[in-house]
Amino acid sequence: MAERRKRIDLDEGESKRPRTEEPSGGEEQWWEAKTNPYTQRPYSSRYWEIMAKRKTLPVWEAMSDFQRLLEEFQVIILVGETGSGKTTQIPQFVLQMAPDNGIACTQPRRVAAMSVAERVANECDVKLGDEIGFSIRFEDCTSSKTLLRYMTDGMLLREATIDPLLSKYSVIILDEAHERTLSTDILFGLMKELLPKREDLKLVVMSATLDARKFQRYFDNAPLMNIPGRLFPVEIFYTQEPERDYIDAAIRTVLQIHQYEEPGDILLFLTGEEEIETACNRISLEVSTLRSQKKAGPVMCVPLYSTLPPHMQQKIFAPAPAGGRKVVVSTNIAETSITIDGVVYVVDPGFSKQKVFNPRVRVESLLVSPISQASANQRAGRAGRTQAGKCFRMYTEHAFKNDLIPATYPEILRSNLGTVVLQLKKLGIDDLVHFDFMDPPAPETLMRALELLNYLECLDDEGNLTPKGTQMSEFPLDPQLSRMIVVGGQRHSCTNEMCTIAALLSVPPIFVRPRDKAKESKEAKMQFNHQDGDHQTFMNAFNAYITSAGSSDQEKKSWCQYNFLSFRALASAENVRKQLVQLCKRAQIKMVSPKDADPHATEGSYGYGVAVRKAMLDGFFMQVAHKDVRGDYTTCKDNQSVASHPSNWMDGQSEWMIYNEFVLTTRNWVRTCTRVEADWLIDSCPDYWDHADFPEGEIKRALVRLRKRKEDQEKKQAGGKSKPSW
Repeated sequence: MAERRKRIDLDEGESKRPRTEEPSGGEEQWWEAKTNPYTQRPYSSRYWEIMAKRKTLPVWEAMSDFQRLLEEFQVIILVGETGSGKTTQIPQFVLQMAPDNGIACTQPRRVAAMSVAERVANECDVKLGDEIGFSIRFEDCTSSKTLLRYMTDGMLLREATIDPLLSKYSVIILDEAHERTLSTDILFGLMKELLPKREDLKLVVMSATLDARKFQRYFDNAPLMNIPGRLFPVEIFYTQEPERDYIDAAIRTVLQIHQYEEPGDILLFLTGEEEIETACNRISLEVSTLRSQKKAGPVMCVPLYSTLPPHMQQKIFAPAPAGGRKVVVSTNIAETSITIDGVVYVVDPGFSKQKVFNPRVRVESLLVSPISQASANQRAGRAGRTQAGKCFRMYTEHAFKNDLIPATYPEILRSNLGTVVLQLKKLGIDDLVHFDFMDPPAPETLMRALELLNYLECLDDEGNLTPKGTQMSEFPLDPQLSRMIVVGGQRHSCTNEMCTIAALLSVPPIFVRPRDKAKESKEAKMQFNHQDGDHQTFMNAFNAYITSAGSSDQEKKSWCQYNFLSFRALASAENVRKQLVQLCKRAQIKMVSPKDADPHATEGSYGYGVAVRKAMLDGFFMQVAHKDVRGDYTTCKDNQSVASHPSNWMDGQSEWMIYNEFVLTTRNWVRTCTRVEADWLIDSCPDYWDHADFPEGEIKRALVRLRKRKEDQEKKQAGGKSKPSW
């Protein structure tokens, strides 16, 4: 039988583009109503201004066709070009159909979930957190009244572990599906299993690229609906030769556009916070010089990255200064997740940060990597939103055609799957090999994840979830951090301290180091430094913030500024810690501290520090480095030569240390480190530290000596001295 696909094309021809149905017999349509059905008050003047703009979006004309399809089919695949309005309007079209339960719309990024929810709340003329809200890790802006919930895909996955049928939702919208994040791919498989069990549940999969046919086939030939974007032609420019420094080239290009091109805002793509802040400072300085020479108008330079506070993120939507331009310097979040009106020029260096996991050496790193052709085209399309635009690529046309891969590899093919496997086990999915992944991960990666969870005591030798694993799966953390609290915290009576450290490792860096005040910031950090390493240094700073910073936000901000600390990061850590404490109480884990057993113990006392470090080792015993005779460090079992990162606070004399992060830049670095004692290693996980499993080398010899010394000590304690051979 020939394969049938249902497809609706909404191309730009007037004859083919469906019109929203006119009201029949004088019946009032919902967008004409004068009273807000949610607040029972008249709509504000701002609502009508926004409504006029909403009606001009390409997706608006597809409303009736979309609603008809949603009534008829359980699954819809919707392809909407960037700028078509699908992310803000489609959930509202669903809302107007008055489903029995709530609506969930997933986003791959926290920033997108927050900013889109705020935009839609304004469009509905309601307060954010009432009928329209968002839910991201460690931040929930919803209420009992919430009907439409924007959330990260990871949050919906976590909800599925608590309620496998997702019974509080009538419609689930998986947005930006083309980004193929780890959580989205798992949600695809879960939804495919869930839909036959819940015939009342509807699923909308939205994508901005044309690989939607793959989604269509995956969901049993679900109907495909195409909505064109409002795109103007974009002229592409390439460099003649490869650029040696893409940041310099990009900044130079931005300044040339500002001086010589017609009016219009500029969007510059860079890879991360440090690059973005550096570029913003340099552009602002250069423009100040040009203005003093009367060679250019003013520029408002605005950064955009995931850890930026919400009020700072909103600046990207502010109008450009009179007679000048707005320059938005962004990570790849501005490729598809967020649309910025007024952009006419795009500067694309061709790089982004990607998570890459090497299962053989068990190292996951954020690497600056070339983007794909699909990403390059998405970036270029941002210049054609409001008028004909230009895209300046900081690489050659030959590189675009021959060196860039056609599409970005799904995250599931390049990530550590430990957290994912634990979540699937919690959902009762035991047969991971036959789970319906859209793109199955490599068997080696799956095996590494199972091995990790087995060592962490989440899974038993048969691969079944253990009681400890069930407890650890309740925490929205990496399994190592969860074990640090559940096992280490309880074993060494310091769950309070472990919650603090887990919270501090879940937020952006708390120490601020401005380039122009490097010396002052280093001196300020020294007052919090702890001789044993970074984790307790972080904890010292956090405890000082809680006890000394004052009560009001203004007092806390001033204190943080004086001590070169990030108020936003510390306030976020305080919030995260409160939630972790609540989760501990729910899991019946006692909140204890070494100070409870010994009233004389202080943060600086030896016994206190030992308990904290032992508890951390219980979580991170697979991330240990050993110092060799030459003074260099080598990671245990994987034998990777590494160096302690310059930002670490440790005197470098420790033979053994745990680390939190493996960073690949000019060389292999380990960051956020704490010294541990050799005698503690075997106690943390005897199976993992069995020297028979280690490759020949200095670490194995050290473990053999350690094991022998430990056996001798045990014999002495038992009083069993070895008998003479005669």
